[in-house]
Amino acid sequence: MESGSDCCTTCHPDNNGRRVWLKGGMSTCAIALLAGIGCGPGVAEAALTQAQRDALTPDQIIEIMKKGNERFRSGRMKPQDFLAQKRASASGQYPAAIILSCIDSRAPAEIILDIGIGDTFNARVAGNVSNPDMLGSMEFACALAGAKVILVMGHSACGAIKGAIDNVQLGNLTGLLESIKPAIEMTQYGGEHTSKNAGFVDAVAQSNVRHTIEVIRGNSSILADLEKKGQIKIVGAMYDLHNGKVSFMS
Repeated sequence: MESGSDCCTTCHPDNNGRRVWLKGGMSTCAIALLAGIGCGPGVAEAALTQAQRDALTPDQIIEIMKKGNERFRSGRMKPQDFLAQKRASASGQYPAAIILSCIDSRAPAEIILDIGIGDTFNARVAGNVSNPDMLGSMEFACALAGAKVILVMGHSACGAIKGAIDNVQLGNLTGLLESIKPAIEMTQYGGEHTSKNAGFVDAVAQSNVRHTIEVIRGNSSILADLEKKGQIKIVGAMYDLHNGKVSFMS
């Protein structure tokens, strides 16, 4: 039995199909995961195993998330057996990525990327900003737990972005919004610079994703070094609340 496994992980029928992929090597595993399939049509997948996660490259993991969003948008999400995933991951977890996203109730990363329990670490904070606690969590996820992708995901019509533009003052929220203000300054936009202008709000949200990535790289030598070595990728994305599309940023 592999490290981090339990009887449910080893014996669950969903996992039998996933282990067949691994016998063919990394490419077989990646193709099966990218296809969004389990043992066969209509069969749900259990949680990632260490071997499956370790066989994937950062680029393949990003592609898995893109394919998941395509399924979400088309209404053809793969069956998720959450109880099987719970059982499979109870004694060990091997997430492929950590996602830093906003707390907005309309943008749950696991659903819009069609991923299950045990597949990703998920960190949520208003405005998807980074601070020392977030950086520590990312360092744990990547340097200790083996995640290979950091995805910073903003979204359209973000209330935190609007609050930063309007210079809202409210308890501890005031300091959080200060973290977003550099993104306002770095945004080049020809229209009206107000929170009532949806185009400007979304432009600032994109700038904020890029700024957060800069903060991650600049304030964590551990993560920056892992990225330089090619062991992880730090990428950004924007989620459109209207059409459901996650657009990855270069």
